[in-house]
Amino acid sequence: MQLVVARIGRAHGIKGEVTVEVRTDEPELRLAPGAVLLTDPAATGPLTIETGRVHSGRLLLRFEGVKDRTAAEALRNTLLIAEVDPEELPEDEDEYYDHQLIDLDVFTADGVEVGRITEISHLPSQDLFIVERPDGSEVMIPFVEEIVTEIDLEEQKAVITPPPGLIDDQAEIASSREDSA
Repeated sequence: MQLVVARIGRAHGIKGEVTVEVRTDEPELRLAPGAVLLTDPAATGPLTIETGRVHSGRLLLRFEGVKDRTAAEALRNTLLIAEVDPEELPEDEDEYYDHQLIDLDVFTADGVEVGRITEISHLPSQDLFIVERPDGSEVMIPFVEEIVTEIDLEEQKAVITPPPGLIDDQAEIASSREDSA
């Protein structure tokens, strides 16, 4: 099975290094020197990681055969894909691969069906479940512990405790302004 583990950003310096947007919780395993990664677009790869280092909080990689800024810049926006055994599980029991979460049924804690997870959106601050509701509409649910209280892979379901307004129209409007009347 294939997992997207990073997206190549801009070139860094003149010796072929690139910044990468990490999309794995295991960068030390998936993005280690010597790792051979498939790419999207496929014609760009496969790429073998020659070196990696952290600079100012960003991971920088250099690939074999990419020796200058021009070659590095040509890789921009390429997705890096690792081949992973489908039975492999993340090290931490509270971590999941996207393929484990796609198609889970989503219910509220009191048993109301919300829909089915169709996509995981990885944002810088948090991940979001994109959930298709029974009526065909979509709702985005932050994948945070306060909202997603249970993931049951055996039962193929996720349980959420959404705040008012997340999946319904019952939002509570709070104002810090005093009534001026």
